[in-house]
Amino acid sequence: MEKGLMSTQHSVQQSDDWITGSEALLRGLLSEGVECVFGYPGGNVLYIYDAMVGHPDFKHILTRHEQGAVHAADGYARSTGKVGVCIATSGPGATNLVTGIATAYMDSVPLVVITGNVSTALMGTDAFQEADIVSMTMPITKHNYLVRDADDLPRIIHEAFYIANSGRKGPVLIDIPKDVSNQKIRFQPSNRLSIRGYTGAPSINPMETEQLIQAIAVAEKPVIIAGGGVVYSNASAELLSFVDQTKIPVASTLLGLGGFPSGHPLSLGMLGHHGTYSANMAIQNADLIISIGSRFDDRVTMKVDGFAPHAKLIAHIDIDPAEMSKNIKTNIACIGDIKAVLSYAIPKARPSQSGRWIHEAQENKLKYPLRYEDSENELKPQFVIEMISETTRGDAIITTDVGQHQMWVAQFYKFNRPRSLITSGGLGTMGFGFPAAIGAQIGNPDRLVVSVNGDGGMQMCAQEMAICSIHQIPVKIVVINNQVLGMVRQQQELMYDKRYSQIDLAGSPDFVKLAEAYGIKGRRATTKAEASLIWKEAMATQGPVLVEFVVSKDENVYPMVLAGTTLDQMIMGD
Repeated sequence: MEKGLMSTQHSVQQSDDWITGSEALLRGLLSEGVECVFGYPGGNVLYIYDAMVGHPDFKHILTRHEQGAVHAADGYARSTGKVGVCIATSGPGATNLVTGIATAYMDSVPLVVITGNVSTALMGTDAFQEADIVSMTMPITKHNYLVRDADDLPRIIHEAFYIANSGRKGPVLIDIPKDVSNQKIRFQPSNRLSIRGYTGAPSINPMETEQLIQAIAVAEKPVIIAGGGVVYSNASAELLSFVDQTKIPVASTLLGLGGFPSGHPLSLGMLGHHGTYSANMAIQNADLIISIGSRFDDRVTMKVDGFAPHAKLIAHIDIDPAEMSKNIKTNIACIGDIKAVLSYAIPKARPSQSGRWIHEAQENKLKYPLRYEDSENELKPQFVIEMISETTRGDAIITTDVGQHQMWVAQFYKFNRPRSLITSGGLGTMGFGFPAAIGAQIGNPDRLVVSVNGDGGMQMCAQEMAICSIHQIPVKIVVINNQVLGMVRQQQELMYDKRYSQIDLAGSPDFVKLAEAYGIKGRRATTKAEASLIWKEAMATQGPVLVEFVVSKDENVYPMVLAGTTLDQMIMGD
């Protein structure tokens, strides 16, 4: 990676000089420890970009699309636990961020999103490139600000970072009119936090946790659902200790993968729509469900009135009180930071009465493992993911786009560490995976980052290869090319009587040549032998490299639970 791309936290001193709102913004970001900002300039943020010229320590990555900037900031945030930052101009620049903001909001990712706007005198006049981005993003941000006075910028920046990265994390937007960005102020750093109506993480209630401990002691068939909240609260070690103490099997959600080691004997794998047989059957037969940092979304529960029919109690540990009983009725609500709740519970918890239950769950893992029909004559996508998992030993940061390849990664990559799977869960955003990998690599320069994409999603973000080439960001770009919109094709096959409509991706570019056009090494594999050889070459490459794996268009993701059915009604693919 290009030297000098990273920056360390700066201490910003009070200045007696008069500076612009733009300079105050940059100083505020540096004071919050921002290492890198992703963005794309335009007329109404030019004062901000002009201020960067005199700030050699301020690191900015010019993406090739605003959506690339917000997804890169998202990948940086998810992989590091820090706040990701992006900048765009007004109008179309700001609106191009909306999908990325919604992606972060749905998955509780801390971002500070900075947009420009027209001067305050022009607001409300339908001026050139004017858009009310504050109103547009209210439903998809934790909070947002319209800055009308540059004197407020130091306070607003400090508050925005606190709000984004405390409690249930999420994106915060700061909209700065052009005249405000050029307004002269006497800069004074802010360390004041007094936000009316906002308290961050609620304190835990010991009585609630005691109820959970008592329920575990008498449970015979308990199951933990480990969600993304385990990862975001940095509670992976506490969850492992809690499981070792209580002997409760763990089913992970998509965003929870990596929060509990996949190789642990009590790991059941992912549950839900494309979950494992062992995980889904455990949920359906459990007498106690303990959801930890999972919001019981529809891809986890499927048919709600048939979810966990034998559960006598549903316990829910979550930082957000609004999630309690929202989708599934909660009997024991443990509200608070997951790390704090588990830390309180671990020394008090006793093993559940689950010896026979554990044996049953492990038998299901052996009898009904994830499998596919391997072939020496064609390259299978599942083989590709298994190969990547084995060669990286489960320690790489894997980003994915959305589709079949995303589910194969969730099923066949063996994650050992938290913050190792970066994927769009709630919104399911195509075009997310590759820009997110760029952000993850910048945030983790010493780790291997692999971006797994479909041929559809790759074409929504391919222009960001310019960034990898220019800065020599060593992301390994994988394209699983089945020449079709695979997940849509699978649903049309199984749920629409094979009435295939608008799924053919014929006419897609030669991805190898496209990579080479951007100055990136490109390789293609069509057989298992080629795949192993070329992937080994890619792993040994110092800079970025793209590897296209050409696979069958007819391959499906199994198991699969169809919409309107329960978790035990899995189509196994045999």
